[in-house]
Amino acid sequence: MAEAYIVGAVRTPVGTKKGALAAVHPADLGAHVLRELVERTGVDPAAVEDVIMGVVSQAGPQALDLARTAWLSAGLPETVPGVTIDRQCGSSQQSIHFAAQGVMSGTQDLVVATGVENMGMVPMGANVQFAIDNDLPLYGEGWIERYGFQEISQFRGAQLMCEKWGYKRERLEEFALESHRRAAAAQEAGYFDSQIAPIAGVSRDEGVRPDTTMEKMAGLKPLREGWELTAAIASQISVGAGALLIASEKAVERHNLTPLARVVQLSLVGDDPVYMLTAPIPATKIALEKAGLSIDDIDVTEINEAFAPVPMSWIDELGADPAKVNPNGGAIALGHPLGATGSVLMTKLVNELHRTGGRYGLQTMCEGGGQANVTIIERV
Repeated sequence: MAEAYIVGAVRTPVGTKKGALAAVHPADLGAHVLRELVERTGVDPAAVEDVIMGVVSQAGPQALDLARTAWLSAGLPETVPGVTIDRQCGSSQQSIHFAAQGVMSGTQDLVVATGVENMGMVPMGANVQFAIDNDLPLYGEGWIERYGFQEISQFRGAQLMCEKWGYKRERLEEFALESHRRAAAAQEAGYFDSQIAPIAGVSRDEGVRPDTTMEKMAGLKPLREGWELTAAIASQISVGAGALLIASEKAVERHNLTPLARVVQLSLVGDDPVYMLTAPIPATKIALEKAGLSIDDIDVTEINEAFAPVPMSWIDELGADPAKVNPNGGAIALGHPLGATGSVLMTKLVNELHRTGGRYGLQTMCEGGGQANVTIIERV
C-alpha cells in the first residue's frame, strides 16, 4: 500500500459566534485557508485532484457544495473538483481519511482535506429546520421501532455519560478550567501563531477565557434541572476553517514538497447512538491494535472536547496520561466550529508534534449518530 503524507496544514483563528469572523461568508473562510495552503506548500494548484470539505449544517450560505465554491472563490483552477461531506462533528476528520485513502489506494496523488463552519451565520441545525417547520419527522419508522420516541441529543448523551462514569459538576468544571488554562498558556507562548492564517483582522482564537474561575463557573445554571451540565463544560459555538494537503511519495518528489507527518492508521467505529458521544473509546482501542501501538506510544492526543465527560471518560478508559491529552487546550476553551474542527485539530496536532519532537499523534472525536474517527500520524 502506498504511503500518504501530510505536507501542509493551516487554519483560521477559531472565532466566537458574535465575533469578527461571524460576518465572513463560509465560502470566503474556506477560500482563505485554501489559498494559504497553496501558498505555504508551493504546490501547483492545478495538480490537486480533489478538494474534500467537511460541513455539518449544509444550508443557506453553506449549501451548494461549499468545497467547490470555496475553491473557486479562492481564484484557484476551475479544473479541480470539490465535494462536501457530513459525518457530523467529524466531517473534516473524515475528509482527511478520504483524502489519505485516495492516496494510499494509488488512485490519487494530491488531495486537499478541508473543513468550514460559520455557526454565527448558519446556526447549528439549520439544515433540519425544513423538517421542523413542516412538521416532518426527523427519524423514520425503522428508527422509531428500534429506539422509540426517546430524546436523541448530544446534551442528553453527555448527561448520560456523567451518570455512567459518576462525574459530578465540580470535577467537570475543574477539567474545563484546565482547558482554558492550557489554551491561554499556549496562546501567550505563541504556539498557535505559525499555524494560523489571520483573517478579518483576527489573528488569535477568540474563545479563550484566561480569567475564568471555578467560582464563575459555579454561578452558571445547569442546562436542565438536576443535570451536571452547564455551558462552561461544553464546547463553544464557533466559526472557523482548516485545510491540509495530503500527498503520495511520488507527489512529494515531483512537486518538491516537505512531509510533515505520515498517516499511520485510519479507523472509524459506531457505538450507542443514544449515548452518542462514547465512540472515541472503542474506536481508539481498535486503531491502536491495528497500528500495533499502545496508548503509551502516543505522544500527543487531540480529542474534541464536545463536553468535558467525552475526554474525561476516554482518559479513564484508555489509561492515558492526561498531560498528553489536549496539551494546549481543547474545544471548551478554543471552540468547536463543527465541520471545521477535524481539520483544525489535525493542524494543531501536526504542529505540536513538531514543536515537542514527539513521534506519534492521535486524533479522535465523538460524532452524531454515535460514531468516531481515529487518525494516528507519525511525525516526519
